Amino acid sequence: MSHEDRRSLESLGHRLRDAEAPDAAAFARLRRRVAAQADALGLVDVAFARHDTPLGPLVVGATVEGLVRVGLPSEGEDSVLEELAARVSPRVLATPRASLDEARRELDEYFAGRRRRFEVALDWRLAAGFRRAVLRATARIPYGRTATYREIAGAAGSPGASRAAGSALATNPLPILVPCHRVVPASGGIGGYRGGAAAKALLLGVEGAA
Repeated sequence: MSHEDRRSLESLGHRLRDAEAPDAAAFARLRRRVAAQADALGLVDVAFARHDTPLGPLVVGATVEGLVRVGLPSEGEDSVLEELAARVSPRVLATPRASLDEARRELDEYFAGRRRRFEVALDWRLAAGFRRAVLRATARIPYGRTATYREIAGAAGSPGASRAAGSALATNPLPILVPCHRVVPASGGIGGYRGGAAAKALLLGVEGAA
């Protein structure tokens, strides 16, 4: 960071510290400016935002490579942010970022029935090995269709690893965009879901696959 950039950021920081509390709107605008400048200077490794959906409030996090985490309401915001700080970088901040804006727009379109495929870039770093293979196979399930755990395990290269595939899906860091809700038991029913059975049923209902 150049000396000029540092002085500019410090100036904004002083203004944020000295801002009068009663003017909440101005304080919020100043906070956003400080966060945006910190991001522009490369001081933020994970930007996040909160986004309201029919499921409830989501937490979406993005690195420079793409969307890295979608936190469901049942997970709790603090837990999601702690995970990002521990597994990606402690430099996590609520700040605008183009990939977050794109993800939020696509989520709105999905829940409104106007989007069948997500196009925002994804950062797969929170899954590796067989887990990542399972998630990539899951990402290929078409909208409005379902697959069984056995089918996904086979698509990931291990047909006999249905249980391991289920474990991978239970910790999917990018639910909805990587549609683990489309994976169901061969015996019937909708099966488990990181966000709970009601959330899974809602997503399948959005897609007409319930």
